[in-house]
Amino acid sequence: QQDNLLFLWSITVSIFGIGGLLGSSGSRYLTVKYGKKKCLLCNNLLMIVAASIMGFSKIAQSFEMILIGRFMCGISLCVPLHHQYVGEISPKKLRGFANSTSSFFWSLGKAVGQISGQRELLGSQSLWPMLMASCGFPALVQLVTLPFFPESPPYLLMHKGDQEGCKKAIRQLWGEGHHQAEIDDIMKEKATMKNTKILSVLELVKEPAFRWQLYMIVILTATIQLCGINAV
Repeated sequence: QQDNLLFLWSITVSIFGIGGLLGSSGSRYLTVKYGKKKCLLCNNLLMIVAASIMGFSKIAQSFEMILIGRFMCGISLCVPLHHQYVGEISPKKLRGFANSTSSFFWSLGKAVGQISGQRELLGSQSLWPMLMASCGFPALVQLVTLPFFPESPPYLLMHKGDQEGCKKAIRQLWGEGHHQAEIDDIMKEKATMKNTKILSVLELVKEPAFRWQLYMIVILTATIQLCGINAV
């Protein structure tokens, strides 16, 4: 029984990463086809459903519901949309700061989760379902507020070819003013992308020019995973 319990704990922890692998693999196709705003809204719905499943797992007396919820959370959180959307809707002078907020709030969320998980707070035997379901609250807030924001201006111009929609989104985000310089920058980026070949994963692995950079990224990422941060 002890071995079975250890196996279940291991699966519960690791299934989040499996969902993340699936979510990150399909992120490029989804964002190009449907746009970042729609994908974020779907992510929020998925997270709310996952939080509800985990929250009711104790009432249903089903550990399988926790596994399903963790898997869905992995898919939702590991689709790399937040920093892309925030960076693209931010003015150029604030873009670096806006991109850094994703990492900051990711770390802040981990810290809040660790503190809330103490037995004196939500980590008790009676309150842990609330802790599991708490991840749905930020998703609910974003689901309610995000419809008031426009689609990403670079997406509208580069992928949809909607210049008027891009200008309208920029005015809504940054206010009235002369924003032709930003539109010209997006057009230059679009022209650059047309002349740039997008490599697949297999082509990237086979390309000698990127081999050492790829080795460094793989080693650093693997080291982070092996340092025990996921267990913490």
